[in-house]
Amino acid sequence: MDTSGTRPPGVMALATAGALLLTGLLGTATSASAVAGAPPTPSQRPAASIASSVTGSANVVPVQTTGPVDKRFNLVFLGDGYTAAETGKFRADVDRHLNVLWSIEPFASYRSYVNVWAVEVPSAESGVDCDPSLDAPRRDTPLGMGFWGGCKAGSVQRLLTVDSGAANALADLVGGTSAANRQIVALANSDTYGGAGGAYATASGGNALSSLITPHEIGHSLGRLQDEYDYYARGVPGGAYEGGEPASAHHTLLTEGQMRERRAKWWRWLGEPSESGGTIGRYEGGLYSTKGVWRPSRHSLMKTLGYAFDQVEREVMVAAISGKVNLVQGHTPTTAPIGADRTVWLETLHPVGGELDVRWRLDGRPLRTADGARTLDLRRLGLGGGTHTLTATVSDPTPFVRDPAVRGSAALTRTVSWTVDTAVRTEHAPVAAVFTGHTDTAAPVGADSVVYADTSHPTDRTYAVRWSLDGRPLVRPGNDRDLDLGALRLRPGTHTLTARVPGSGAVLRWTVDATPAAGAHELSEPLRTVRKTGGPVEYVYDGPFTMRLTARDDRAGTVVSQFRVDGDGWYTYYGWPTDADAPFRFTPEGTVIDDLVYGKLGTPRAVPWDDATPDYGTHTVEHRTIDAAGNVSGAARFLVTLLPPAAGRWPDNGGWPPVRTT
Repeated sequence: MDTSGTRPPGVMALATAGALLLTGLLGTATSASAVAGAPPTPSQRPAASIASSVTGSANVVPVQTTGPVDKRFNLVFLGDGYTAAETGKFRADVDRHLNVLWSIEPFASYRSYVNVWAVEVPSAESGVDCDPSLDAPRRDTPLGMGFWGGCKAGSVQRLLTVDSGAANALADLVGGTSAANRQIVALANSDTYGGAGGAYATASGGNALSSLITPHEIGHSLGRLQDEYDYYARGVPGGAYEGGEPASAHHTLLTEGQMRERRAKWWRWLGEPSESGGTIGRYEGGLYSTKGVWRPSRHSLMKTLGYAFDQVEREVMVAAISGKVNLVQGHTPTTAPIGADRTVWLETLHPVGGELDVRWRLDGRPLRTADGARTLDLRRLGLGGGTHTLTATVSDPTPFVRDPAVRGSAALTRTVSWTVDTAVRTEHAPVAAVFTGHTDTAAPVGADSVVYADTSHPTDRTYAVRWSLDGRPLVRPGNDRDLDLGALRLRPGTHTLTARVPGSGAVLRWTVDATPAAGAHELSEPLRTVRKTGGPVEYVYDGPFTMRLTARDDRAGTVVSQFRVDGDGWYTYYGWPTDADAPFRFTPEGTVIDDLVYGKLGTPRAVPWDDATPDYGTHTVEHRTIDAAGNVSGAARFLVTLLPPAAGRWPDNGGWPPVRTT
């Protein structure tokens, strides 16, 4: 849900709800607990009182540290409605939300740009306000979180708000963070579906869908993405869009031909298979309207929780994440001319999903032999007398970005320039060989990760990094600071990766987890099972059936399970919307829950007014796992044949007994 989406003119009820969302997030509305006669909430007290009342018992826990606070984007999780005895539950909720986030691109590739913090502050009472109804009790909690837009009768249940003053006071405990370099995610101790985006992201901590709310709301808060819903109030079609061409990067009034002709919106992605399923094209509905505005994909994370960002949204998010950091993390000083009798260095960020590119130029001429290197020895260039200009350009060659304007922006391209004066003499001081930064060695790294190791920087030499895997040396021409494990095509199992600086005692070791988590599926009893030699098992049903996905890993951390039907987009498994422990339920027309539709076999159906025509026949179901190290398993596959009801009779076996298959 978004605070800033364009809404159709003249829809007063929707505009009012949107205004409530905005005021609820900014903390300017009177709290429901105050109205009910409860003690004043933080938003009603002076800033100094807020800080002292909510921060005194708070505990800041570093969850993931990838670099200095001021050089990273910082994700700060706050918990509300968790008592001291429920601290373990808050930590488990954070872990689940994070691992789901890391399973979604571009967060998966750029998780190394992000520090993650959890601020633990015990609540006097368990739970949050107006959960699940307006007449539910108000709770005594530090962040004053509440459903219904902070207990507003004119709002919607799923609008989960937080007191901004209290949230900022707690987030400020993470020293060095500010609104410019952090994203606050407030988790409510609740099993009720809800969340919000805008200045802060909020989500239910324990709802079956809760971990999928977080990336959706960060899409709003960080990426300024808009909702692709074709409704605002659930169960009520949004009507026709009446505005002009939307500013939203993933909404348009243009036809595909007009997009290509004008080179506008997502024209570069048209016709590509969508990461969220189907093909990138033009699909009607979005910005809370059912008609008159179009989006790139049939479904995506900004329309239906469970799917990925499509390529258009992913490109926006790459720019947003990268825009919060600097690709160049350090370099030889540029404030004065340097001599030609020394080395020049720079340090870059290190995306988990791929190496950054470095190109050196001297007086405008490319230095091809230095491509990729992070250190350049000027003594080997044979410079003529006088002054010269040396530049190093760092860029991100990610295939996630196709817009040249985005690729050329400061988010994805940075250049450092030095004046080299041959008359300047360098005073060389001894610098010990040490690793100054590296991929965390405490946790296993995945088989497709990029691992890095940076060193200290003397002026009279280059400290090389030598890599070995299971004792065998690996050759790394050019950039020896990064190692792309994916390029090695590791065999399944556990490996030991080592980085050394020759001639010194500087050594790093990592455990490489090259074995994905094992997934299994459990189906309700079919009418019959068909097994064919060399082919997938086929299960035949004449009515609803259930599927439970489980995962087993020999490493710590939440494992994410995903499935897809007939090659559509991968969909994160969460159990069932009303019960995370229940299996997912497939039916011919889908099941309506809170005016959304889940589990229609075949062509997906998201809202009641989508086509409900059953897709009888045979369907392919695949499932896979993504573990905490980022390993993605191969897809397991089975077939489901759905038969039409016989003589108007539609049996329902209730999902039991189960059939377990790996």
